[in-house]
Amino acid sequence: MKTLGDMIRELPPEAQRQVADYVRRLSESIKSMPKRKLDQHWAGALRRYRSQYTSLQLQQKVLEWRGD
Repeated sequence: MKTLGDMIRELPPEAQRQVADYVRRLSESIKSMPKRKLDQHWAGALRRYRSQYTSLQLQQKVLEWRGD
């Protein structure tokens, strides 16, 4: 199986420039994504349903409530 570098080297020069531009833009967009702490303020919010539903039923119910 060819490596990504091998595949890029086989491209014509203009296509190599397009790949480089794409990778540069992708890298910049990833760096600009804000890093934030995972919000878990909802943890335990469904505790009152523990006796009514199994965990699978509760997962299905949550999707239903969210409209998914």
